[in-house]
Amino acid sequence: MTFARPLRTPADLVNAGLSTPDVLSDLEAVAARYAVAITPAMAELVGPEDGPIRRQFVPMAEELTHTPDEMADPIGDQAHSPVEGIVHRYPDRVLLIPTHTCAVYCRFCFRREVVGQVGPLSAQALDRAMAYIADHPAIWEVIVTGGDPLALSPRRLADLGRRLAQIAHVKIVRFHTRVPVVDPGAISPDLVSALKASGKAVWLAVHANHADALTPAAALAIGRLADAGIPLIGQTVLLAGVNDNPAALEALMRRFVELRVKPYYLHHGDLAPGTAHFRTTLAVGQALAAGLRGPVSGLCQPTYVLDIPGGHARRRSACHTCCSRVTVRLSPTSGGVDMRIRRPQISIHLPVSSADRLSARFAWVGTT
Repeated sequence: MTFARPLRTPADLVNAGLSTPDVLSDLEAVAARYAVAITPAMAELVGPEDGPIRRQFVPMAEELTHTPDEMADPIGDQAHSPVEGIVHRYPDRVLLIPTHTCAVYCRFCFRREVVGQVGPLSAQALDRAMAYIADHPAIWEVIVTGGDPLALSPRRLADLGRRLAQIAHVKIVRFHTRVPVVDPGAISPDLVSALKASGKAVWLAVHANHADALTPAAALAIGRLADAGIPLIGQTVLLAGVNDNPAALEALMRRFVELRVKPYYLHHGDLAPGTAHFRTTLAVGQALAAGLRGPVSGLCQPTYVLDIPGGHARRRSACHTCCSRVTVRLSPTSGGVDMRIRRPQISIHLPVSSADRLSARFAWVGTT
């Protein structure tokens, strides 16, 4: 089946045959809280069964189930946002979020409480974000994310690049996007030129979670970016029922490299509301990441990482030296769970309701 336009409502999904009328009321409840959009390119890949593309993009009743350890802002964007549109978590780099709009809305998104709710930054907010970057000379890299920055028009992207060009201490501009995969036709010559408008060293992270999404059309779109001299890296989220098996993960990483995309991060699932059905244990992720070594080329190796809840840090999750720096223990005084990371020195306390999940999720570091 072919689709002429994006599907944006549960009724659209039912009418297109991607969902059935008996679950319409549940899907409407999901859509009332979390944005829904599926591009024609992805809708055409959704099969009748619970396959990897359907699971990523078609809303499910499971999203209405929230666990006690889930958070509206699981990686702590707000705690590190000095002005609207900026997240400054690490000294030499910032996130610039010019829009919260996406071409598709992933059902596991860690920013699902905000994406799709508002559009691009206002002109005044963008001015303040740019002024913040200009006023902090330690900022070497600007990571343009969202939402999806490639949901902006080439004109807006080019304007963003020209403004960054005026900030001498910014040397790297990195875009994070799913558009080359989910809406390949949008990667036009004008858009490619707009990405390079800053004159800086431009990198682009292509987000994909299953090899089936890397269609011939996506390959052409990615090729247009690579042929323009833009270095490409791959970003993936480990998702139960999508890529949490050796064959799927290996096929994805090999396909990335065949398309001139270097696998970069394999993210452990964040504690976003209504996403428990996507999360694996860390032990599963660690075993999968380790299983790529040896049988699969070094070019295909991502770094398996965990964002510490609350935005405290990002740690490698498949490295014995990093594992030795993390301690998880039950707190006898508060009845909760304490996690300590020795480099950097961070202490996190989570309530007792999270203890059962954490004991499984952090079993690989041991308890003391």
